[in-house]
Amino acid sequence: MSLLKEFRIPHFDYQADKDYSSALEKQYPYRRLSKRSIDSRGRKVVFVLKYECSTTPFETPLAEPLSIPKLDNPQHVIHIIGAGPAGYFAALQVLALGAKPIVYERGKPVKERRRDLAQLTKNHIVDPDSNYCFGEGGAGTYSDGKLYTRSKKRGDVKSVMATLVAFGADEDILIDAHPHIGTNKLPQIIENIRLEIELKGGEIHFESKLTDVHIENNALQSIEINGNTTVPVNHLVLATGHSAEDVFYLMDANGVDIKFKPFAIGFRIEHPQSWVDTIQYHGIEDDILPPAAYSLVTQTKSKGVFSFCMCPGGIIAPCATGDKQVVTNGWSPSKRNNYFANSGFVAEVNEKDLDANDGALGGLKLQRKIEEKAWEMGGRTQKAPAQMAIDYLDNTKGELEECSYLPGVVSSNLNHLFPTEINKALRQALLDFDKKMPGYVANGMIIAPETRTSSPVQIVRDPILLNSTSVHNLYPCAEGAGYAGGIISAAIDGMRCVKSILQPKVTE
Repeated sequence: MSLLKEFRIPHFDYQADKDYSSALEKQYPYRRLSKRSIDSRGRKVVFVLKYECSTTPFETPLAEPLSIPKLDNPQHVIHIIGAGPAGYFAALQVLALGAKPIVYERGKPVKERRRDLAQLTKNHIVDPDSNYCFGEGGAGTYSDGKLYTRSKKRGDVKSVMATLVAFGADEDILIDAHPHIGTNKLPQIIENIRLEIELKGGEIHFESKLTDVHIENNALQSIEINGNTTVPVNHLVLATGHSAEDVFYLMDANGVDIKFKPFAIGFRIEHPQSWVDTIQYHGIEDDILPPAAYSLVTQTKSKGVFSFCMCPGGIIAPCATGDKQVVTNGWSPSKRNNYFANSGFVAEVNEKDLDANDGALGGLKLQRKIEEKAWEMGGRTQKAPAQMAIDYLDNTKGELEECSYLPGVVSSNLNHLFPTEINKALRQALLDFDKKMPGYVANGMIIAPETRTSSPVQIVRDPILLNSTSVHNLYPCAEGAGYAGGIISAAIDGMRCVKSILQPKVTE
């Protein structure tokens, strides 16, 4: 029998070995740290440590990774579009259930993507199939590797975490309240997963883009790859990510049920990390404390506004996926040791914000309109329009300070970038957040736009069977289909779709 014991340790007493279990040693000879977080809500900053304690040896590890056997005469083949977390964990689940996965990815292997990212950052050249959003590992690979999730009721979060550890992630992600891998570490983990899929009998095809689908009698018969290869399919898991604009148009053109999904748009806001630390840790300076994060939300008269994808010690990156667009996002290395902190700062987008004639694709069209306008404001390059937060509120252009966005920034008036109601909400939220974190406006610089918070389209599916409501053997999956919001939730959704195909009586 085991139980949990919680310790609240002052930051100045927190030792490098992070072991406070000695007080339990006599009563509970078997113990392990199961959860670690920081509580800085009061004037004191404390580490909260939860130990699992037992009088007998633990029979199972803290978390079990997926068990992947080598294929032996598989009876089923499952085709998967997309090699992001949903696609790769779907492939692992296919193998775990004794079938063969065949994955098609429009982009390049994870390490080859780096050259295209360098071209994007240095020379402002956008490869539409290899960028921060597309390529092996998906958008999360070079956009931070945060593992926060609220999807605990949808599947086994611990199993996904343990599987990531098995492929090279630090074991700390199993116990940290806000686990994070880091952009510098993710590529090797992604490559390790790919090698395992191939070793155990799966196939992965890069630079293989879905260009058409053939549907008859509400069933998908085949798919077209790169405009010249037809592949018959029995079941297709569609895990293409939230930026696959062409896939949404393809689904719409072929009569697949889609609808508008609320999302959020705004900008990235950047502050010195030292300022964030001072605010969050009440002026306490201690090398034991990690770079601080924050999470803010407010309700204006018309919209909810919230911080999003906060990156301590991070960098703002160019995330365009096509010509004539500027898109920003943020990421952090594993040590989170860069000078700046950045966060998305976004307002809700609802149907009333859209052109009524745009239908289900209205959110997508609004995204593109803002991204193209930002491209114009930035000088028709990957330079981003930017403004000091205080100048944004004063509705004036001014001098810009240094920031982390490497393609460069252009002083602009961002009041002219967003629709009126969204702009009003963003301005009011800045004032609200400044009350919660005094100096938020005075120390902040905004770089725009942040438009790819989540998919603006939902590919409608059955809530139990998880297949498309209009194409019975098509399984829209994860972020691109509007059913997940990060690495872990996407991985879980990919696994659920596969279980629905191969274990149809199993529901979660």
